[in-house]
Amino acid sequence: MDAVELTRQLVRFETVNPVNPEQGCVEYVGRLLAKNGFDISYHDFAPGRTNLIARIGGSDDRPPLCFTGHLDTVPLGQKEWSMPPFAAEISDGKIYGRGTSDMKSGVAAFVCAVIDIAAELADGPGVVLVITAGEETGCEGAAYLAGLDGVLGKAGAIIVAEPTSNYPYVGHKGALWIKALTEGVTAHGSMPELGVNAIYKASRAITKLEDFDFNIARHPVMGPPTLNVGTVDGGINVNSVPNRAEIGIDIRTIPGQDNDAILEHLSSYLGDDVTLAPVVNLEGVWTSPDDPWMQSVFTLMETILEQPIENKTAAYFTDASILTRAFDFVPTVVLGPGEAAMAHQTDEFCHVSRIEQAVDIYRQLAAQWNKL
Repeated sequence: MDAVELTRQLVRFETVNPVNPEQGCVEYVGRLLAKNGFDISYHDFAPGRTNLIARIGGSDDRPPLCFTGHLDTVPLGQKEWSMPPFAAEISDGKIYGRGTSDMKSGVAAFVCAVIDIAAELADGPGVVLVITAGEETGCEGAAYLAGLDGVLGKAGAIIVAEPTSNYPYVGHKGALWIKALTEGVTAHGSMPELGVNAIYKASRAITKLEDFDFNIARHPVMGPPTLNVGTVDGGINVNSVPNRAEIGIDIRTIPGQDNDAILEHLSSYLGDDVTLAPVVNLEGVWTSPDDPWMQSVFTLMETILEQPIENKTAAYFTDASILTRAFDFVPTVVLGPGEAAMAHQTDEFCHVSRIEQAVDIYRQLAAQWNKL
């Protein structure tokens, strides 16, 4: 199947996480791969929340190349779309729809690329495709697969088909999302001295968070880790002393940081008035640009993109936070046809030409791996 048409088919499956489970979309891809000689297995981490692992080839001397992507999407948002979000209409060289860039185009491109050379891949180390559910809410599907003994097997390198406009990224920051709770004692708003105000405790914590210092050197490419207070919620009515408040904290970490150590440090820094609970806990990903395989990716991409390749990293997290570690820290590149700026946006789109280009890139990378 043509990758552009496959992208359109995948977008027509409504896989909004967590409202619309991914099962139907994943099984559609699985049937296509099975028909072309791939061994497939499905792994559900919850009803309808289906992951797919597909393999072809195999070698005792060399592990396969891994391609990975997810098929869940974020909700449509409150702003009205000018294009139908699940029709996958093409206009002015762009496919419009939720998931076009993030990241059904990437999955479609690598699926079609490896099908194109399936016979060749069957006679070498081959490839393993890890297609996940639940990425958008913290890589739930990938984490489930990593926790299943022996299911993932081995891989020698990973290509993550997240949106990069087909530019190779050598990693991304980690994500530590935290729910910070403060508790008080409720009382009538006219007699606050009889209560303990949880919002006051939260406000003191927020002031301290603004001055929090990670005390770590900047990463040469990713820069420093960051902390942002994104949400504050507390109280049930204006004339009561609030007995509970909640702060949402978004920390983006750099490679070399330990998220659990950060959580412990932050808990000590904020003191006993604040209870911390991690919501998303994903480590950063980094492959040295000097890695031989990464250099081979750069060489290919310089030819295809007709420009020198600089060391860049993604702003978002990916399933590589889980899979790179599960595959024993193999070299990992983030490289996909979608537009990162369109991810999660109203009227999301992906350029048709990028998808076609990605198929060629993935086909060449898989063929090169098979011949090494």
